[in-house]
Amino acid sequence: MTAATEIEKVVGRSATEVAGHDAHDVEVSVCIPNWNCRELVRSCLESLLHQPQGVALEVVVVDNGSTDGAPEMIAAEFPEVTLIRNAANDGFSRANNMAASNARGRYLFFLNNDTVVPANCLARLLAYAKEHPEAGMFGPRLRNSDGSFQISYRRRPSVAAMLHRTLLLRWTGLCRRAYRNYRRESYDPSYRGEIDLLMGAAVFMPRSVFIQCGGWDEEFAFGCEDLEFAVRVGSRYAVHFCPDVDVIHHGRASSRLNAGFCTENLAIGWIHSLRKTGASRASLLAYKMIVTLDSPIQLFATLAQWTARRLGGRRAKAAKSRIALIGVAHFLRRSLPKFWRA
Repeated sequence: MTAATEIEKVVGRSATEVAGHDAHDVEVSVCIPNWNCRELVRSCLESLLHQPQGVALEVVVVDNGSTDGAPEMIAAEFPEVTLIRNAANDGFSRANNMAASNARGRYLFFLNNDTVVPANCLARLLAYAKEHPEAGMFGPRLRNSDGSFQISYRRRPSVAAMLHRTLLLRWTGLCRRAYRNYRRESYDPSYRGEIDLLMGAAVFMPRSVFIQCGGWDEEFAFGCEDLEFAVRVGSRYAVHFCPDVDVIHHGRASSRLNAGFCTENLAIGWIHSLRKTGASRASLLAYKMIVTLDSPIQLFATLAQWTARRLGGRRAKAAKSRIALIGVAHFLRRSLPKFWRA
């Protein structure tokens, strides 16, 4: 923890004290990183603390230098929360590790700030974890804002699967099978049991497993750290999907607010993740070359899409294209040297 980091235990009773539990009896610590998402983190905390969760819990929020008043709102409206204030955005992984290092629960629940959890969510996740002591990581079923199912688990990605995302190769169909295998088109939202990889919006695990597996890899700033962490945990323990619990994940909220930062770090995160999970140097070099060549094509394609949507009066769609355009433009202007060094 740097000298620039201010750790603040907000004045007031902790969540466990409110529930009539001693600090040593904390069963679940909810760890939430936040960066400039005041209204979303408010909704998340309300869902956790303003309805029963069925366990002795605490909530730890790490704010990465927000300038939208989020930490002040948390301090004023949720005095039971342990609030850690960073002077700057030190990354999603580091924020998760900081939250865990200040948590006291026997189980850790890493939760995105753009989520909403139902009543007794933690009790059901805890019960499922205790039913499966052989597993080291658990994830609930994710739903989109409109209630539709969101892909909550996937198979292990490959360089070929990621190359299918480029416009240069997508039309050839050469990598289509690898991409479909990764995206797990057979995703079954009612499946209950062991899977390859969990999506990182909501990850539940014993503290002992978190420590044994080394925590979140802080080489990742934003993007793909959840895939790498699941692979690392999965090399020692089973990883389980639990459809008994639904969590609303609004999704890409931070990406929409910080398009340049997120596009850059997501591209770099894929390099880190693929390398750390076994991709060869030659395949990564090929991947970097194709992504670099593909980026100007992506820029012009996104610009054309934005123009067509704007002229067609589809404002909501045009707004999404504009965000994507900002991200690709930022990547081309500022991110290529970092991408090649990754």
